[in-house]
Amino acid sequence: MTSAARGPIALLTDFSTADAYVAELRGVLLTALPGATLVDISHAIPPGDVRSGAYVLGRVWQRFPHGTVFLAVVDPGVGTERAALAASAGGRFFVAPDNGLLTPVLAAATTVIALPTPPDASPTFHGRDLFAPAAAALAGGVPIESLGSAFTGAPIRIERTEPHYEGKSVVGEVIYVDRFGSLVTNLTPELVPSYARLEVEDADAGPLRRTFGDVATGALVSYVGSGGEIEIAVRDGSAARRLGIGVGGRVRARLG
Repeated sequence: MTSAARGPIALLTDFSTADAYVAELRGVLLTALPGATLVDISHAIPPGDVRSGAYVLGRVWQRFPHGTVFLAVVDPGVGTERAALAASAGGRFFVAPDNGLLTPVLAAATTVIALPTPPDASPTFHGRDLFAPAAAALAGGVPIESLGSAFTGAPIRIERTEPHYEGKSVVGEVIYVDRFGSLVTNLTPELVPSYARLEVEDADAGPLRRTFGDVATGALVSYVGSGGEIEIAVRDGSAARRLGIGVGGRVRARLG
């Protein structure tokens, strides 16, 4: 039994577009649901980088209209005993492996379903053979409860180190590196007053600025990014490359 069709299908993967994989996903979706609106969030998540995939999903999912179905596949454990999930949260729907990729939506989830693996599914391509058909069914209006059975376990969540105080400093970490080499941290303006000075490992990134143009070309700049977190960049360059720092790098805001 189906109801009215839902919104677009939004795709997030680490597949790149250099190979056939994304096209195969699209082919499955359009064969099952001709005329569906397909939106590419990103296919450039670093291979197997579940943390980066979760960060991007967390940035975008509430920007999409109610009824959107998110097909999220960053799945280094494909073909293993890891569960496959469908979830509903905030009026949107999600299909993804149970590996932490859904961490940013789980707090709002009202339904979590364990998806069965089709017997003819490729053990190395559940994106095409398991998740894409489930996403198409959801976008076509199929009730989520009909896709599988209620997930009785606790979905895997990514554990992050929370910012903490060390004397007169607040210490956090880099949680994402974007394609410009900017370092996104888990520090927020609530924790970092305007007079604080930022440090990444041993490099001085100065006080918070408004935008990149507030420093000279090649200089480090700290600012509140569009996602609400403190970010550190190099104007007209890459902070990740300059500092040799990635996810997990230590960031300190000196308060005095």
